[in-house]
Amino acid sequence: MSARIGADVAVAAPRGGVEQALRKAALVMGFALLTALGAQVRIPLAPVPITLQTFFVLLGGLMLGPRLGVSAQALYVALGAVGAPVFAGGALGFAYLLGPTGGYLVGFVAAAWLVGQLTRGLDPKSPRAVWQVLGILAAGSIAIYVPGAYWLARVMGMGWWAALAKGVIRFLPGDALKVALAASLWLRVGRSRQLHSIAGEGCADD
Repeated sequence: MSARIGADVAVAAPRGGVEQALRKAALVMGFALLTALGAQVRIPLAPVPITLQTFFVLLGGLMLGPRLGVSAQALYVALGAVGAPVFAGGALGFAYLLGPTGGYLVGFVAAAWLVGQLTRGLDPKSPRAVWQVLGILAAGSIAIYVPGAYWLARVMGMGWWAALAKGVIRFLPGDALKVALAASLWLRVGRSRQLHSIAGEGCADD
């Protein structure tokens, strides 16, 4: 009997590992696709449009953790670089990464990692969780703004104040709403005890 049980466990373990790997791959591809869809919901301002991308970047970091969150954004950027029309307005190609918005794309990867890393061990049921997650998402937004505004200033030959006005300040009201919505979703999922099943091992993908 014990030999039979041991054989069943040996078969189940690899199967469980494959299922978990497939689940994680699906989550990575899903958030890459959501970011691509968010890029098409935009207010076409020059030189940087307002889109829903950052909402999915921040939400992915919260829900997936640092490794999977980064993987989702890296996949999104890679797809656009090799020719998939996933950037804002259906733009594509490696040259887009060198344009005015290229710094924000780098910031997407950085923000996903930062948000995922900082939320490790954070308890959604804690009385302080609301303020903690809002602070983390604000830090994630800054991780997008910094390389974005820096690269915008370099490519467009702008001064720092102009880059801040066109590349940061105009986004603040909408990004505040995105942060609030992402935090609300994370708290609701976490408090309903579903957070630990999202990526198989929990929101932190360690």
